[in-house]
Amino acid sequence: MSAVAIVLIVASHRRPNLREGWSVLAAVGKFGIVASMLPAVMSGTVYRWSLYESTGIRFLPGVDFALRADPLGILFALLASFLWIFTSFYAAGYMRGLDEHAQTRFFASFAASLSAAVGIAFAANLVTIFVFYELLSLVTYPLVAHNEDDEARIAGRKYLTYTFFGGGVFLLAGTVMVYWLTASVNGDPTLAFESGGMEALATAAQAEPGFAQAAFFLLIAGFGVKAALMPLHSWLADAMVAPTPVSGLLHAVAVVKSGAFGVARVILDVYGPGLIHDLPLDVPGIGEVGLNIPVAIVAAFTLTAASIIAMRKDHLKRRLAYSTTAQLSYIVLGLSMLHPYAMVGALFHIPAHAFAKLTLFFCAGAIHVETHTDYISDMAGIGKRMPLTLSAFTIGALGMAGLPPIAGFVSKFYMLIGSGYMGGEYWIFAGTLLLSGVLNIAYFWPVVYTAFFESEDRHDAKPVLEFPRGGIFESYGAGAEGQKEHVAADGGPSSADRSGSESESESDAAKSNPAPAETDDSGATDADVEDDDYDYAVDRYPSDADVPAGDHVSAVDHHGDHDDHLTGGPPAGGWPRHSPIGESTWLMLAPIAIIATGAVVLGVVPDHAVFLDLITHIVEGVFGVDSFDQLQGLSLEEALEVMSE
Repeated sequence: MSAVAIVLIVASHRRPNLREGWSVLAAVGKFGIVASMLPAVMSGTVYRWSLYESTGIRFLPGVDFALRADPLGILFALLASFLWIFTSFYAAGYMRGLDEHAQTRFFASFAASLSAAVGIAFAANLVTIFVFYELLSLVTYPLVAHNEDDEARIAGRKYLTYTFFGGGVFLLAGTVMVYWLTASVNGDPTLAFESGGMEALATAAQAEPGFAQAAFFLLIAGFGVKAALMPLHSWLADAMVAPTPVSGLLHAVAVVKSGAFGVARVILDVYGPGLIHDLPLDVPGIGEVGLNIPVAIVAAFTLTAASIIAMRKDHLKRRLAYSTTAQLSYIVLGLSMLHPYAMVGALFHIPAHAFAKLTLFFCAGAIHVETHTDYISDMAGIGKRMPLTLSAFTIGALGMAGLPPIAGFVSKFYMLIGSGYMGGEYWIFAGTLLLSGVLNIAYFWPVVYTAFFESEDRHDAKPVLEFPRGGIFESYGAGAEGQKEHVAADGGPSSADRSGSESESESDAAKSNPAPAETDDSGATDADVEDDDYDYAVDRYPSDADVPAGDHVSAVDHHGDHDDHLTGGPPAGGWPRHSPIGESTWLMLAPIAIIATGAVVLGVVPDHAVFLDLITHIVEGVFGVDSFDQLQGLSLEEALEVMSE
């Protein structure tokens, strides 16, 4: 559906309403098709299509371009297609609100990205998932580099280097090794996914354990690039230069989740928990450890380190980017613990994180569109300007911290139960989960506190860490006696000159060093409006008399220069007070409210939400049981024994 929509979107480039209508219709159609398969899949049906069976064409013996809709694939496809519906509306409001250029290319690339993401979800083997995995990197490049400035191009090249070349090479190498290993069993190679692991690979691993171990880590590294596992994570924060709808859906759902989904495929459907547990590494000085332990250690380190880094970021989207890096590692950590409960928690965290993080990104985008404010330290009192948006942000933040009644609590609770049943050295991972929850509160609470409990004239710096690598003591109370003016709030250049800080050169230069402005009769200045926002301002406020007091958006185009950014932060006199329904356009507010509500629903009634039922069905298939009740109360060894039987 979304692939067909690409043609229609491009053909409607002169009619924006029709162009964006195609995006919405394709999103609804795609979700409808995916949802229509759900009842049968839950009953045990697997939909399958094969190029070889249809045309007789295949790449190599055992290598076929094939698609299948199984429970794990439906989980990812259902989530991505459902959230695309609301992101289509939000993207229209965002792009129109900023009067962005190249909107046709943007919506066409967006549709292509959803096609590639669903291709990953429905891939039936390692070759098919590799094709769509690489295609996703290519079609999202125009979105990452959308701004077309030096910063965006550098971020786009870095994104391709990491995900297309780096991740693709690792994934291809691992795929080739799996092909060779399965061919060595009886000369009949296979790369097809099998719930619980590939039998041919398990047999080959007994004869060639070293190669099987190498292939496992290559596959994890290939998918780990998009899952932002450290040290393969730095592309994600730089990609935040993309428009916020891209950061939201593609970097909270489609792109990064494709990496986490790939890790799930490797652990659940290529190697399987049994083979991973029974194919240990001999570590000098430690002894034998399962293949899952190194992956779990990397994930635990990533979620802790990324949370600490997020604490020192003053730029809101970059704080959210490092939060994403941490949250994705929850999924990898839960999967790598191998216990059924931990797996349920990890897989449930895919939709839980998607709903909460999409809410957070939507809120960040709405704040940028309405106030051109990107730095947390400039948001003191902004809650009265955007009460609904910041209330939704609070809900998303609670979900990220794993607090009830938001969905993130359910997923992390399952993972804690799983680590408890594991016992032994796995208690350290339970401790990591609890510590990360505290760190999540530490870097999200300042945003909420700043918005609702501080005033424009009395506030402090927002990065939590106060030392040279995290912030400077003088960042509190700048301008007070004995302290320096314009000191850094996040360990970088000062607020008076952020032009080199956090890859936000143009935005911060315009913000910190505005050109001299002339005031007209209405009180608006040249810095208040730029050409790119003129049409939006006219639609919102037909005349200067309609501009709310204190709002720094004018309906009059006072200059002909393109600064590309308005100044952020509160206007003179403080933030104007707005009602929740009047703080932005319905195109942006409705998706924010709906997605935030979805995060609550998933947390309050998970048993009645389709995702938890689907996930328990996935885990039942992996361990070969008829009911998840058969796995309750079992240790990992007991669960694997049930699986082998």
